[in-house]
Amino acid sequence: MLNRAVIVIGLIALAGGPAAAAGDPAAGKTKAAACVGCHGANGQGVPPNPPLAGMAEAQFIQAIDDYKTGKRNNAVMKALSTPLSTQDIANLAAYYASLKK
Repeated sequence: MLNRAVIVIGLIALAGGPAAAAGDPAAGKTKAAACVGCHGANGQGVPPNPPLAGMAEAQFIQAIDDYKTGKRNNAVMKALSTPLSTQDIANLAAYYASLKK
């Protein structure tokens, strides 16, 4: 019984691991160079593209995951989001959350 509890706890920890990655805003700023053309140098958005500055980290992460999986349909965002690692996404989320709207 104890072994099952340890296994279940381990699986829960693994499932939550990537989503719980702490973001580094400085690393996110570097990675954001690819976003500037559509979302602006300060994340202010370039119409018709939305602003990213001040976006909640969880909201940003969900949006990028939705583009990666195809839940949101946008060819440019799919191409840009697909190579991003979980840590890259967390870093970008931390960076954009740190900017003022």
